[in-house]
Amino acid sequence: MIVEIIQIKNFFPLIWIYIFKKVLDQKDFKLSKKLISSYKRRLEKEILDRSMKLKMPQNKFEEIINNNNELINLKKALEDLETESESHSKV
Repeated sequence: MIVEIIQIKNFFPLIWIYIFKKVLDQKDFKLSKKLISSYKRRLEKEILDRSMKLKMPQNKFEEIINNNNELINLKKALEDLETESESHSKV
């Protein structure tokens, strides 16, 4: 099996590099999206927990979550990653 892969790699070096890079890029995108999503959820939970401790009304902590600069940046990063991964998958 390994010998076959090496033979294929030697015979089609550009295709091998393209396939490897594409797979690696997809894994990078998925991992990045997973990490950013996880952080975003933790941050939202932290805001929610603190708001509950302070006994804030629901509409107030929803407003805080919707207007939080860090959360806005995280949402934008996730959208950018999604757009980027779609453009890479079409190639």
